[in-house]
Amino acid sequence: MAALTTTKDRYLAEFEALERQGALRSPSWLTPLRRSALARFAAAGFPTTRDEDWRYTNLAPLVASAFRPAEGVAAVGLLPTTLERLSVGATGWPRLVFVNGRYSARHSSPGPLPVGVRLSSLAEAMTIDGDVVARHLARHAGWDANVFADLSTAFARDGAFLHLPAKTSSETPIELLFVATTPGVLAQPRILVVAGPHSRATVVEHYVGLTDDAYFTNAVTEVVAGPGASLDHYTLQEQGAGAFHVATVHAALEGDSAFSACAATFGGRLNRTTLTLRFGGESGQGALSGLYVVGGHQHVDHHVTVDHAVPRCSSRQLYKGVLDGSARAVFNGRVIVRPDAQKTDANQTNKHLLLSDGVEVDSKPQLEIFANDVKCTHGAAEGQLAPEAIFYLRSRGLADATARTLLTLGFAREIVDRIAVEPIRAYLDGTLRARLRAARATKEMS
Repeated sequence: MAALTTTKDRYLAEFEALERQGALRSPSWLTPLRRSALARFAAAGFPTTRDEDWRYTNLAPLVASAFRPAEGVAAVGLLPTTLERLSVGATGWPRLVFVNGRYSARHSSPGPLPVGVRLSSLAEAMTIDGDVVARHLARHAGWDANVFADLSTAFARDGAFLHLPAKTSSETPIELLFVATTPGVLAQPRILVVAGPHSRATVVEHYVGLTDDAYFTNAVTEVVAGPGASLDHYTLQEQGAGAFHVATVHAALEGDSAFSACAATFGGRLNRTTLTLRFGGESGQGALSGLYVVGGHQHVDHHVTVDHAVPRCSSRQLYKGVLDGSARAVFNGRVIVRPDAQKTDANQTNKHLLLSDGVEVDSKPQLEIFANDVKCTHGAAEGQLAPEAIFYLRSRGLADATARTLLTLGFAREIVDRIAVEPIRAYLDGTLRARLRAARATKEMS
């Protein structure tokens, strides 16, 4: 407990120092939001395993580390060839690059985009697009119950901003590349996406670490989808081996809008994603999926909440994990159907493939239904590779390791094949294959 208190006090003191320096004074409308968020953080502190939502995820290693806020942009190792290797999409994709959480204009290429679409750093948007940012940043339900979102709001200074006017479509996906280069720093990028009525876009968040030493990324993404809007959101996490990665995603949907999200997790020491999808208008659609492939002593935790607050909305969840070594996975999927949300259609599935006897899984699908005319299902399953399937492939001349890799790929392909954008699908497929090859080589050497 003393360590938790000391760490909390360190962040409170850092906030006071930045205020004295004037770094947190603008824009003026953000000041009360910062202070109220900091007050909630001060009152709650960091969660422990005594908190139900954090029962299986111990933050003690993160809290014990004295991370310092990232200042400026350290472009170590960011050669054009490095960026080309790290980028998911084609050369012509609009791309914003962030180094240790701060926007790097010289590494970014924010165009071309359709007329009226605004893509910029959040720091710039607070000045140029202040009215839009002020209406939506930290304004939607759910932020007062998340201490990491509060920490982000208190220190919010930079990140990405995307605004799509009504009836505007960005046919080319937009890539947000977050590169960690420096050990010991805390990066807190904030992403705000505002999609006007009947607009459409695809956004890719890609997190990469160029160091395997410890650092901390606290990323918060807010998506606001107007009536009839459609947004596809992809998150690829390839942080360094010693990294702590905490992500908060909140999507607020109005009537007839659609939101799909796919998160792929490969890197990091400790990973926690809190995803909330809230339907605020009828006939909304949500499709959430995730793939996590972890080994060694990695820890990955997904907490997903879908809030059916209005009638005639549908949601689908499919999360799959591949675990090896002594890795641990936590999945808590919660679907809430409010009393007036009749005709809700919700499905939730969580599956794990266990490649060793030392892994651990805690899966908790939840349905909270307060309406009577609904169709809701959930399920969870975990298991190892089927011996008969391995035998079949070996009888066809494949080596044991090759057979196991092919079966593991088959398990994961259900997520990969759902990705509609070919470059994203190809990148994820290549990353998955490389990860499985590396794991196989490690086993053969041990």
